Amino acid sequence: MKPAEVRTKAKKELEKLLVEKKGTLFGLKIRLATGQLKETSQIREIKRDIARLLTVLKEKGENAAK
Repeated sequence: MKPAEVRTKAKKELEKLLVEKKGTLFGLKIRLATGQLKETSQIREIKRDIARLLTVLKEKGENAAK
């Protein structure tokens, strides 16, 4: 997910995506712990997506407060 894509979405949509990504991360961590996860780089990608979403949500929140 690219930062430009994230910035074009509405706040509700970003919050929904954030919940989905956190659920995905949880599932990947479980699979990693049980030895079923082959591509461990997926965890890093999901964490970065979550960070992007949180950053944009914070930016939108600050802009709304002004």
